[in-house]
Amino acid sequence: MVNLMKLIHNEITKIYILKSTWIMYILLAVIILGIGIMVNSVGDITKGYGESTWRAELEEENENLVKEMEEESFLQDINTSIIAQNNYYLENDIKPAGYGAWQFVMENELLVPIVSLLTIIIAAGIVANEFRWGTIKLLLIRPISRSKLLLSKYIAVLLFALNTLLFVVIFSWIIGAIFFGMEGLNPSIAIDKGNGLEYVAVINEVISGYGYKLVNLVMMATFAFMISSIFRNSALAIGVAVFLMMAGNSIVMFFAERTWAKYILFANTDLSQYSNSSEPLMEGMTLTFSIIVLLVYFVVFLVASWGVFTKRDVAGQ
Repeated sequence: MVNLMKLIHNEITKIYILKSTWIMYILLAVIILGIGIMVNSVGDITKGYGESTWRAELEEENENLVKEMEEESFLQDINTSIIAQNNYYLENDIKPAGYGAWQFVMENELLVPIVSLLTIIIAAGIVANEFRWGTIKLLLIRPISRSKLLLSKYIAVLLFALNTLLFVVIFSWIIGAIFFGMEGLNPSIAIDKGNGLEYVAVINEVISGYGYKLVNLVMMATFAFMISSIFRNSALAIGVAVFLMMAGNSIVMFFAERTWAKYILFANTDLSQYSNSSEPLMEGMTLTFSIIVLLVYFVVFLVASWGVFTKRDVAGQ
């Protein structure tokens, strides 16, 4: 176990010593900052409501939203949703929390695909680059099993993914607090849960939202890791993984009429389809079914990686 921890630490160090890794984080930070600036300067948000005037403010806001819909028809859906939300607060006598840091974090769940992309890049190169740089022999002559070496690299990829996801959450919260302030430690808001509006804690939504997206992140990272281990080609691993990540839903929709389509990986990576009494993507799919399918793919990816890497002859590398 001590040797494994040292190997993991070594792999993490090798990831974060690269300038390209820090460029990734700088890029993420710039994107989050840019979103914050855009929402603050362009977005129609309310940072807070008066303790005794919030009802009048909501009613005035509804009137303005109705006028906007009359002038601009493309705002129909958005404004109707906001009006319904405002009416929920009025009918239930709930003073709404203004837009704050936690809501900004919740909306930045849309950045998780970028985290997946960055993780794919790391996963695609962590094994393949050892062969490309010729350092694989130096690793294998050490008194460490190939299985343990491969495991340390895979764990390092998962830790990078988790660290990057936490970076998005923490930096989003900091930018949100700077631009929009805080509406308490755990504000609650009314949101559409599919079967009507519900008054929910924002932090709970942040945890569940990022948690659901973490499933797809892990699966795509594992897939890229497998391609890297088998083909020793980081460009191929990145290209195939990114293509499937972008086209996965389209592939599922293309074969949706087929009975076997529910076994496609991307039909099961979004476990949020089973939340809030939502209808699953295809008939016959359940939460248990999707978890089993994901576990099968997960095991296949890892076994394929392990089988090829542990048996490969590196004498000619």
